[in-house]
Amino acid sequence: MRLTTKSEYTILALIYLARQPEGAFVKIEEICRHFEIPKKYLEFLFMTLRQNRYLQTRRGTNGGYRLMRPAKEITIAEIVRLMDGPLAPTESVSKYFFANTPLSKEPKMLAVCKEIRDFIAERLERLTLADLA
Repeated sequence: MRLTTKSEYTILALIYLARQPEGAFVKIEEICRHFEIPKKYLEFLFMTLRQNRYLQTRRGTNGGYRLMRPAKEITIAEIVRLMDGPLAPTESVSKYFFANTPLSKEPKMLAVCKEIRDFIAERLERLTLADLA
């Protein structure tokens, strides 16, 4: 598994939102300034998060973004899967994004990849935004 900039920026922004008082809306410019994230790029990422019911928005002077669910209910694994796809090192051992690959022909190598997948998935499934906030 390798995190892309897409996942990294998304995780940073969600941690920032998780640190806010419950129910508080945050302007996207504030998050962009804090982490030096290009605004257009974060807007694109937030669109995906809104469509998948991770963020709620409100327009106006007191508007902005906030988490739709408590931070303790959002795992890092689900965010990485949403933004980057499988946690597995190869799709031939992925639980959610399975596809045959050339490694499918080598059982011993598949076993190693499954161990890696299980370790990463177990750790990231237990890690929530609240843990990082």
